[in-house]
Amino acid sequence: MNLQKKLLIFLSLSMGIVVVTSNYLVQFPFNYLNLGEILTFGAFSYPITFLITDLANRAFGQQIARKIVYIGFVIGILLTLFVSTNFKDIISIRIAIGSGFAFFIAQNLDIKVFDIFRKNKIWYLAPFISSTIGSIADTFLFFSIAFYNTGIPWITLAVGDLLVKFLIALIMLIPFRIFVKKYLISFNQVT
Repeated sequence: MNLQKKLLIFLSLSMGIVVVTSNYLVQFPFNYLNLGEILTFGAFSYPITFLITDLANRAFGQQIARKIVYIGFVIGILLTLFVSTNFKDIISIRIAIGSGFAFFIAQNLDIKVFDIFRKNKIWYLAPFISSTIGSIADTFLFFSIAFYNTGIPWITLAVGDLLVKFLIALIMLIPFRIFVKKYLISFNQVT
């Protein structure tokens, strides 16, 4: 199997795993440092999806990045429905629906914005701006669909989630840069 296929499979499976993990973890408040009302554990894992999308976009371009999002979407939704959805609990169902819808819209927005900034000489603009805009869309869509009118403080959870996503978007620039320098330079020489 060539490097391109290995990378494609790795990114696709990683996307599905991160989505399922995040959909499960979003159900649990982060009850440390008095942050349980403004943060869930899902806020820490979900931003990795933007790193995966941006790496796919950098390596393969928009079309393949979209395929990885679609594969991740299908894997994520199917596994979320079977692993973490309690069909007797409406909030659990709303989490699955909100996650799928928000993921699909935000990831495709991320791909489009990344592509606009990809040729900029400042290497971190494309991944940071696209992840930031995608995070805003994802957070608003997910939390409003999953938790609106449920008694759960979804606005404060959304704000806390978004702040963590911004922080993690900054941190994810480090693995993005390392991955691009270490793997994509040799990948581009091979292809």
